[in-house]
Amino acid sequence: MENRVRQNLLQIQEEIAPCKPNIIAVTKYFDGQAIICAYNAGLRDFAEARVNESVEKIEALPAEVRKNSTFHFIGHLQTNKVAKVVKYFDYIHSVDSLHLAQKISQEAAKIGKIQKIFLEVNFANEEQKFGFSKAELEKEFPQIMALENLDIQGLMSMSPLGAEESFLYNLFSEVKRVQKSLADEYGLQLTETSMGMSQDYSIAVKCGATKLRIGRKLFT
Repeated sequence: MENRVRQNLLQIQEEIAPCKPNIIAVTKYFDGQAIICAYNAGLRDFAEARVNESVEKIEALPAEVRKNSTFHFIGHLQTNKVAKVVKYFDYIHSVDSLHLAQKISQEAAKIGKIQKIFLEVNFANEEQKFGFSKAELEKEFPQIMALENLDIQGLMSMSPLGAEESFLYNLFSEVKRVQKSLADEYGLQLTETSMGMSQDYSIAVKCGATKLRIGRKLFT
């Protein structure tokens, strides 16, 4: 697997050059050995979506891998599992409500941590997906921004499966536009944008994505 990951990573990097976004290996469908293979191939960022399973996977990693890696939580997060995610993950990409943000800040305060987060948006208005609408984001952003133990990195977006390229360009560009508008309005440095997966990362990069969440394209 390690050689395959190396080859796939090189192909992705060549495809998106000269852009150099942070490539996050989505390992939620793979075991700990896949993380080790990706680590040996040069990757240092890993994303998981299932809380209990991912914690077991992280704890079982070799000390060197765990120490030198950055872990991202990208799944829908229930409030009763926030404490565990705050303990084990450097970034939470899926903050989709004010209530969840408040809970994350509370749990981070308990362990003296400033939790890095992305606010998940659902600008495609997909009923089956979570995330802020534009109106919700505009209304609740000031309250989230005021939470002391959060560090808002930027916005996170998931695109509809099978969407046409023109739709994706418009969607990703709008996410970037809204993020810049928030940064300008509140005087913030919102420099990171988490968008782009195996099927659409090349478009996301062209629209300003700084963090790509790639699984299938790396490991298969």
